[in-house]
Amino acid sequence: MRRLRVFLPILTAAALLLPGALRAQDKFAALPAVEQPFVDQGEISGAVMLVADKDRVLHVSAVGVSDLATGRKMEPNDMFWIASMSKPLTALCVAMLVDDGKLSFDDPVEKYLPEFRNLWVASEQSANRRVLVKAERPITIHDLLTHTSGLGEYQVTGPHWTLAEMVRALLREPLRFQPGTRWAYSTAGLDTAGRVVEVVSGMPFAEFMQTRLLDPLGMKDTTFWLSPEQEKRFAHSYRPAGQPGKLEQAVITYMYGGAVTDHARPALGGAGLFSTAADIAKVYQMMLRGGEFAGRQIVQRATVAEMTRSQIGSLRARPGMPWGLGFCVIEDPTQMEANKTYSPGSFGHGGAYGTASWDDPATGLVHVFMIQRAALRPNPDDSAMRRAYEAAVAAALH
Repeated sequence: MRRLRVFLPILTAAALLLPGALRAQDKFAALPAVEQPFVDQGEISGAVMLVADKDRVLHVSAVGVSDLATGRKMEPNDMFWIASMSKPLTALCVAMLVDDGKLSFDDPVEKYLPEFRNLWVASEQSANRRVLVKAERPITIHDLLTHTSGLGEYQVTGPHWTLAEMVRALLREPLRFQPGTRWAYSTAGLDTAGRVVEVVSGMPFAEFMQTRLLDPLGMKDTTFWLSPEQEKRFAHSYRPAGQPGKLEQAVITYMYGGAVTDHARPALGGAGLFSTAADIAKVYQMMLRGGEFAGRQIVQRATVAEMTRSQIGSLRARPGMPWGLGFCVIEDPTQMEANKTYSPGSFGHGGAYGTASWDDPATGLVHVFMIQRAALRPNPDDSAMRRAYEAAVAAALH
């Protein structure tokens, strides 16, 4: 409540500047006013903010610029690297195959990827000593989607490796722990889930996602590779330049040396997608509708329920936030400042450079917040910018 009080005067002042008819149409019209100070202070280059319900977009706006070098104005349909917001979309692809009866969340990964047989675990590790033991059980698809597999991240990569080659490279290192015994975030684990989709479906992963998820939802601006037209709308990534109020270009490390337009770069489900606020909102509208969109059942209602409840038992993930299947779940909103206005049972995912997408079933709202700022503290999910956005949304509801 303390942070809400800080932003209420700003919201009130901004609302007074709007015509009465506009205020009646868009109760969230004051959102840009709470993000503009971050632009003015050089904390971010710009932002796009969206609020929707299960049927329609209630508000979308933009502030700042998408390219500091050219001064191009940020627009609501600008393209963002959504980083780990890719993970729920990958999990939805897996879920569709579960609904099709072609796999189970409890299947061992080795059933589809033989290289996952006979894995080893680093039971002891230091600078000059490593003790390996056999994995006590196989990694399951459930483990991949809940970050309980023991998989780490890539030690070596190549910008033009195939998805299969990326996953094989991941296995050059032993597991970090016995599968299912701990929670530890693994972006490469979701890349592996994408590879499973590829093998089970018999289609390239990007093609499966396009055919089964993106096209049915009308997501024309969600892609692993920007087209020349989309690149013109690309919101560039920035980081602090070492002095207050200054930003410099940030490298997207999860491109692994490839260009954002390079189709030879592999389609990586852990952090490889680009999208717009409006496109991402469609995924979360579909989830609020129990897996249905435009009269078509994309994912079964029971599967949606499984994906958006805690799946990790007593294991601890992030403060107040256990994990479902590809989605993070807010169980105790009081444990993170940016989550305090959410209801228990809300679900979604953030991205490394501050993007955020969440459903609150209690309010029936979709929240999408898009920025491109590296090195956010204390973490990207709890940035000052997202806190301001969430406080403004909550204030508009009262």
